[in-house]
Amino acid sequence: MSKFNLVKEVFENAQNPENAAAMSEYMKNKFDFYGIPSPERKELYKDLLKSEKASKDIDWDFLDKCHEDDHREMQYLVYDYLLAMKKYLSFEDIDKIKRFIITKSWWDTIDFLCKVIGDIGLRDERVSELMIKWSVSDSIWLKRTAILHQLAYKGKTDTELLKKIICNCLGTDEFFINKAIGWALREYSKAAPEWVGNFISKYKDELSDLSIKEASKYI
Repeated sequence: MSKFNLVKEVFENAQNPENAAAMSEYMKNKFDFYGIPSPERKELYKDLLKSEKASKDIDWDFLDKCHEDDHREMQYLVYDYLLAMKKYLSFEDIDKIKRFIITKSWWDTIDFLCKVIGDIGLRDERVSELMIKWSVSDSIWLKRTAILHQLAYKGKTDTELLKKIICNCLGTDEFFINKAIGWALREYSKAAPEWVGNFISKYKDELSDLSIKEASKYI
């Protein structure tokens, strides 16, 4: 049995229709679910990820099949796989990851794929220029990824890059963009509250109320 079919079988055996309906409703009925809670889901493929890490080889065909599946848990497996294998990802893999960002897009997967891109960015400076390009994309999900890719950087945050990306995304009423701007600034305020406070003060007329509210939480 193929790796993909094995995972499908395991998920199908663990499905919970009642949970599935509730999970789908929470996601605005955009996706079908097996109804498997996160801790249980991760336990189901723990050994698979362990085996993949030992191989040090990313199986993109497997990931493509998982992402194409109708069930959201399969997309969750994709980002858990990529996070588990992050040390083996390179800048050249970003085009493959981009496909996962711009299809079947919603905040629940984007916010984890941001971490994958961000980890590559810590190892390859070419990511910075690419994120600037994504910040002026027509895709709100590429924009959101660009805004949030430094979320876990803390003191390693490139403030000039953060500023450029946010400024490229100002002037919109798109909730997922304005929320991301506020979130990025809020997280960085834990490391540099003065910088964030000055940024808010300088751009207060262009930042949305939502962005300012989120960004000011710890200041």
